[in-house]
Amino acid sequence: MATAPAHVLKPSTARVVTIDSFIPVPRGSQAAAPPLLNWPAKDPNDVLDYQVEYAPAVIGNDADGIATLDVTVSPNAPGDLLVTRTTVDGTRAVLWMSAGQSGVVYVVTLAMTTMNGRVVQRSVLLPVVSLSSITVSPLALLTSDGVMITDHNGNPLLSV
Repeated sequence: MATAPAHVLKPSTARVVTIDSFIPVPRGSQAAAPPLLNWPAKDPNDVLDYQVEYAPAVIGNDADGIATLDVTVSPNAPGDLLVTRTTVDGTRAVLWMSAGQSGVVYVVTLAMTTMNGRVVQRSVLLPVVSLSSITVSPLALLTSDGVMITDHNGNPLLSV
């Protein structure tokens, strides 16, 4: 009898942002706001893991980690970006997100409390772009009905 193997969840490192506003500022100078955090664009059909690394907030206290995590998404209407699952791994918050409207940049705000009582809140931008839609090249040959003509492999035939 076949049995299903156990799978280990290992988030991708392709979509990690690290908070970086804990850099000391020399006396007599003013602190500048750090650049906005942002993840790479996602397609509305993607269901992917996105991560925020909070390690800079707990430097010098390696035993501290995330105790609670609250996530909000804006805008938040039917069909907008959904957070389907959240997990934490030490100082890293992992969010699984799906859906979203193409052409919208979502603001995902994470409020994290550590086991030692530190509270850190950051927002990350997530643009949603229709990456899976196919656009017909103006050089592709079309039938009178507007259907693209392809070869036996499905490649479009192009005019010269």
